[in-house]
Order: sequence, then structure tokens, then C-alpha cells
Amino acid sequence: MLVLFLPVFLFFLMVGLPVFFGLLFAPGILLWLNGQERDITLLYRNLYNGMDSFPLMAIPFFMLAGELMNRGGITLRLVEFSQALMGHFRGGLAHVNILSSMLFAGLSGSAVADTSALGSMLIPAMEKQGYTRRFAAAITAASSVIGPIIPPSGIMIIYAYVMGESVAALFLAGIVPGILVGLGLMVLVKLMADRYDFPVASRRHTWAERGQASLKAFFPLMTPVIILGGILTGVFTPTEAAAVAVAYALIIGIFVLRTLKISELGDVLSKAGITSAVVLLLVGAAMSFKTVVSLSHAPELLADFILTLTENPLLLLFLINLLLFAVGMFLDAGPAIIILGPILGPVFTSLGVDSVHFAIIMCVNLTVGLATPPMGLVLFVAASVSGEKVETISKAILPFLAVEIFVIMLITFVPEISMTIPRLTGFAD
Repeated sequence: MLVLFLPVFLFFLMVGLPVFFGLLFAPGILLWLNGQERDITLLYRNLYNGMDSFPLMAIPFFMLAGELMNRGGITLRLVEFSQALMGHFRGGLAHVNILSSMLFAGLSGSAVADTSALGSMLIPAMEKQGYTRRFAAAITAASSVIGPIIPPSGIMIIYAYVMGESVAALFLAGIVPGILVGLGLMVLVKLMADRYDFPVASRRHTWAERGQASLKAFFPLMTPVIILGGILTGVFTPTEAAAVAVAYALIIGIFVLRTLKISELGDVLSKAGITSAVVLLLVGAAMSFKTVVSLSHAPELLADFILTLTENPLLLLFLINLLLFAVGMFLDAGPAIIILGPILGPVFTSLGVDSVHFAIIMCVNLTVGLATPPMGLVLFVAASVSGEKVETISKAILPFLAVEIFVIMLITFVPEISMTIPRLTGFAD
């Protein structure tokens, strides 16, 4: 009877129950009906235990660092730097939007933060230059999914925590896939710009002007270098790296650039705290949900079912990508990873798929789900920022989603794309 936990959970989502309560109520009700009242105590105890983790402390720290960077005017400097490099191309502001997302990804690791920060700045600017508002919102939402792929990444920290993987290995494995997504979106924008005669954002900047823009963006761009450099050299753990990122953001914002006021810190801490609380509550609830997954023997049942379809790992990876893409349409990346990771991960590692490679496939696929209709979270954020309806943004984003799906397939069937850097640095076999 416990194997019904997933259909019951999906039913709760369909009737509009928040994910957090669905993750607790679905297994709780089934345990009660199954006469396992003692396990209900274990279920709700794990809500706290799931959040009580030193590695997970990296998530609120990275969110706080991103909020400090955004409030301190760092986003504007990244946009100016991107415009100095690419603003003279046809469709320049669309290219600037994508490149800014790639750069912002190294600061926050959050698609929602990317959409909110860059969207509020670039969507009105793109509309002023003649782009439709729905196109501007769509490209912002589509490029924002790069945020959790290029390190640092909140969902990769969650995956590493749940599955016992190396955070450093996952961070390194996400670099090339994140860049590929950005380049793929730029190629599509180039084709669309030639066909629809997109406007040029600005004149070609001189090398002196580009150098000046680079200097303004230097300190923000050093953030991912410090984070990754410290982790890879063993100077600090990923959680400590997140704390260092917060300290660095404070020093840069208050003392170096002087764009952040001490009086603003209360609001910054409050906003980062609320966002972090939402994420950590979901993680705790999903860890409780995972308890029932193990009690129901669902991983073994699913593994047996999958192997009855085919034992060809390539075909199975294709089918799992379809499943993950469908899941991403309705469920946020964090809970989906915690629920499905323990079920799917062991199946594919037993078939010879590298555990880090499968982790990247899963993380990238579910991250793209953040921008996938009908329930993609960044679609709602983009709609809120732009004032455009979710339905119209969903139609406009489809060509960009096609590019991202193509990149997912490349990552899936060409493991070297994600595994080369971890192997060269000794963080993967």
C-alpha cells in the first residue's frame, strides 16, 4: 500500500496543496492507514533531521551572498560588462541577457534570483528597444536556468547531500554544460535576430571602454574564482566557501565599491532568510518523504520494472530524461532530486553509468524544468517581473526550451562534456 505515496502526493499537488504539506501529508496518511503509527513519528522527526546538516548550510549562505551582490549594484556592473562585449551585435540585448545570466550564475546559483534581478533591469530595456515583452520575459526565464548549472549551485549541494557525492566534483562537472546552454541560446538568438531584424543594443565599444567595464566587473567576477579555487585547493569546504562568499560580498559592497549601505543589511538578511527557510523546509520535508520511499521498497520495484523494459543503458538514459522532463514540469528541482535521486541513482550506477555523470544529467534536466510549462517556477517569476501572462511567456519560451533539451541529450550521450574537468582535476574516476 505504501507504494501509493507518489500518486497521493501528485493528487495533493493537483488540488493545489503546497509542496511542503503534500510531501508530509501523503506518506503520513498512508502510514496511518497501513497501521504504522510508530513510523509517523519517524517521518516527522526526519523533518528536522533533514535540515540539521552542516553541508546544507551552504545554501542559505550562497543565497545571502547573491542577495548582497544584487543589492550592492553588482548586477548592473555585470550587465554593463556584458553590453560592452556583445551589445553591438544584432539582437545585442538578448545576447547581453544570456551572458549576464552566465556571469550571475557564478554569484548566486539560483534561477529565481537571476530572473528577478536581471529581469527587472533587462525586460524593460529590451521592450524599450522594440522587443516584445513576452520575448524579453521568455529569454530571461530561459537563460536563468543556467544559474543552478554553473557553480555554485544550490541543487547540486542538495544532490551531493542526499546521494553522498562530492560537491566539488558536481560543481566542476556543471561548468561546461552551463556554458553549452548559454552558447546554444546565443546561437538561436543569432538566427532569430537575422530573421526578424532584431535591433542593435549599442555601438561597438572601444577596447578602452571594454577595459573600463572589465575593471568595474572585476571584483564581482572574482567571486566564483575564490569559491571554486578555495574548494579545489582544499582551503575550505563548500559550506565554508559559501560563508567566505558572504564575507567577500559584504567587503566589496560596503568598503570597496561602496554601493551597499549598512542600513540595508536588515532587509537583505530578512529576504535571504525567508528564501532560505522555504528551501530548507522543502529539503526537510523531502527527506521525510524519502523515509517512506525506503520503507515502501519503491527503488527496488522501480529498478525491476525499468530493467524489464531494456538493459541498454543508453536507451534507459533516454527514457529517464523523458521522465525527468515530465517531472520538472510539475515539481521543483530540489524536492524532485531528493525524491527521485535515491530511486534512480543506484539503478544507473549498477548499469555502469558514472554517478557524477548521472547527477549532472538529473540536475540539468530538472533545472530546465524550472522554465518548463505549466508549473515552471521561473515562468511565474518572469510573469511577475514583466507583467506578462504565464501562458504567453510559455509559448514564447518553446524554441529556447528546444535548445536546452538538445544540450541535455548531448550531456547524456557524450559523458566527456561533463566529466572531463572533474577527471582532470582528480575529483572523478
